[in-house]
Amino acid sequence: MLMNNKKRKLLLNLPFLVLLLAGTIYAIRNRHTEIMFQQEEGAVFGTFYHVTYQYPTSLHKEIKAELEKVDASLSTFNKNSVISRINRNEDVLPDSMFLHVFRLAEKISKRTNGAFDITVAPLVNAWGFGFKNQKDITDGQIDSLRSLVGFEKVKLENGKVIKEDARIILDCSAIAKGYGSDAVARLLDRHGIKNYMIEIGGEIVVKGLSPKDRKWKVGISKPVDDTLNVNNEIQTLLNITDMGLATSGNYRNFYYKNGKKYAHTIDPKSGYPVQHSILSSTVLALDCATADAYATAFMVMGLDEAKKVLQNTPELQACLIYADEKGKNRIYVTSGLQNIMEN
Repeated sequence: MLMNNKKRKLLLNLPFLVLLLAGTIYAIRNRHTEIMFQQEEGAVFGTFYHVTYQYPTSLHKEIKAELEKVDASLSTFNKNSVISRINRNEDVLPDSMFLHVFRLAEKISKRTNGAFDITVAPLVNAWGFGFKNQKDITDGQIDSLRSLVGFEKVKLENGKVIKEDARIILDCSAIAKGYGSDAVARLLDRHGIKNYMIEIGGEIVVKGLSPKDRKWKVGISKPVDDTLNVNNEIQTLLNITDMGLATSGNYRNFYYKNGKKYAHTIDPKSGYPVQHSILSSTVLALDCATADAYATAFMVMGLDEAKKVLQNTPELQACLIYADEKGKNRIYVTSGLQNIMEN
């Protein structure tokens, strides 16, 4: 009889337990939407940033402070930054941000056979695309400047940068925006934030889910000549999470001289703006700095060489938009990217 009473009580409590369990599951499922999303924006590195993240209060002050740290380390436009002082050959001990980016840049330079190179600054400046503007350049000057370019001519010894030639200057602009996005992502991670998107000048880090409770939707722009940055036509859409994404292209930063187009991507080896068929290079990686550097490298390497690197680097995914022999736009995508693309 006692056992029957226990069974009866258990049966009577089952609906409550089921409701309690269902309520717990419902709360877990809806926890994502209970906390509001913050949206921050501002200017940094000569461009704009946008940060969307799920958190009860604004962290904009902390985000700006983190970006200021990156600027103080890696900006060639900041005359007091670590990299500017290194370029002036001052006795300076690089900070942890500079050391991380330098080592990453060195690794990617080796993997791309020098297509990515943070010593290319003299050539970029000479062609009018860097932090020093100049557009009148001769073949002789190019040959002379090439002697100051080469990632193997700079190394770290006892935590300090050692140059083969004091005239060598560094420029991390092809990796710094991606690193800036990573730095903000680490800040949000320290606050335990699970859902966010960070974008600095098109270099993106995403984690978790968007405010619509699904993966983050990111568009790849159609590569149309657009120096004013007003064209918003989308080539394709990606649904992504937990990764970094960066795009490099020659359709927004270029000029014409004597009827010839000169784009901002400079080949460190030849010393001249690249003339390859790739119009836009979008790379996805576990971190945005890596994606940023490879996106630039692929613009330098051209389609065939970029494909070889991608085949040997499975942790990367890419979408390369290029012009075929008839001038028609074509798309090459890695197999891992096909599953997250929208037509």
